Amino acid sequence: MTDISTPASTPISTPLISTTLRGLLNGEPAVVTAGVGLLADALRAQAAQVTEVDWRPPMAGTEADLARVMSDPRREAANAQAVSRLMSAGAELVDVRPAHECLGIEKGTFFHAGPPMSWEQASGPMRGALIGAMLYEGLAETPEQAETALASGDGITLDPCHHHHTVGPMAGVVSPSMWMFELKDPVHGGTAFCSLNEGLGKVLRYGAYSPEVIDRLNWMERVLGPLLQQAVRAHGPLDVKAIIAQMLQMGDEGHNRNRAGSLMIMRDLLPSLITVDAPSSDIAEVVRFAGANEHFFLNLGMPASKLATDAARDIPGSTMVVAMARNGTDFGIQTSGTGDQWFTGPADTPVGLFLGNYGPEDANPDIGDSAIMETAGIGGFAMAAAPAIVRFVGGDVPLALRTTRTMYEITLGEHPVFQVPILEFRGTPTGIDITRVVRTGILPQINTGMAGAVAGTGQVGAGLVNPPEQCFPAALTALARAVPDSH
Repeated sequence: MTDISTPASTPISTPLISTTLRGLLNGEPAVVTAGVGLLADALRAQAAQVTEVDWRPPMAGTEADLARVMSDPRREAANAQAVSRLMSAGAELVDVRPAHECLGIEKGTFFHAGPPMSWEQASGPMRGALIGAMLYEGLAETPEQAETALASGDGITLDPCHHHHTVGPMAGVVSPSMWMFELKDPVHGGTAFCSLNEGLGKVLRYGAYSPEVIDRLNWMERVLGPLLQQAVRAHGPLDVKAIIAQMLQMGDEGHNRNRAGSLMIMRDLLPSLITVDAPSSDIAEVVRFAGANEHFFLNLGMPASKLATDAARDIPGSTMVVAMARNGTDFGIQTSGTGDQWFTGPADTPVGLFLGNYGPEDANPDIGDSAIMETAGIGGFAMAAAPAIVRFVGGDVPLALRTTRTMYEITLGEHPVFQVPILEFRGTPTGIDITRVVRTGILPQINTGMAGAVAGTGQVGAGLVNPPEQCFPAALTALARAVPDSH
């Protein structure tokens, strides 16, 4: 018998072995276990003290890439810079403008949520939203004409919102006549955009395109957008980041629960809104619409999060995720150290609660740019701040608490501004790290709405979903290839 700390040529005396064994056997045993719980349960049944370690091997086939990336001498400083830029980014609402004016988008061009796709790849709700946008822009008179034009591709351009500093909830379709929130980051100088929120139910972003949907979009173009523009310009920049920090203290998590945030933004805008040059009936309708729309603030929180993650882009050696987005077919991620390259996998279908008579068979796979909230450290990562969210997306309060605690294991830091009261005001887990996801097998948790799988259906529920695992090893491989050979 040879002790590993002793040269092989040195004999070990029997008294030493006996003393060591007596020391082990005389005291109360304390055991650390990893893996399945069978051994731990058997030991507890014998009154032994057991500490279970939640350890898993890294994702299969990633060992070589993981070793190369983790030994990159740039990684630690690059990640520190990336997460610092993300956390320090500001977000101010500075204007509301039509998309053709602020984005330069022309008729026949449509931005959409998620990674790049073609019409052939588009899911039911994405197709429904594009059909609705064609009708809204006057490029077709009937849904059938719109579908034929989109399928032909003549004069039609589809491009991801993320490629234009823009984010869109659910289908995320943006067309020239839609009005956009414009936010700026006063710290790093970035700009981000998002369309105005339509409310819940049968709306374009969930793939509905009935006459009531088009009528609402026309009202938003004619009344809502111009009045909000006047109010924002009269008020001056509004600090959206500060509102996010407050809403986390008031029971919102920022993705599927925005009650406090929606009320606070209207509180700030209302004094300016009631003095704009418009009929009182229009002002009253804008206030009623925004006040009844609990997700009105979501379309401000999303570009605020986009500003934060964009501030952390393009840092060589950084393994931090800067975008998670879904187009209803594919789920895609981007990292700071790999530029605009997308790493994709098939989007999973959320699991949660359904509206009316809808069930799992009615739900489309995950869709929308709104996972930018989790990418920036809120939404599903801040579930512990909003335990009531489980009544909307499913699960229970312990799940909400456990989810936030688990997300700390795959993130680079804790946000100094976004804090969770029930966790003693601990900062939200922020800055998803590719290497930590691959090492632990823990996937980011996303809270999301569910769109109907059939075009024109609208919203069918809300729930919880994770990215497909394969996105992360793919990103890791690209990061490994980017490590300088000289290292």
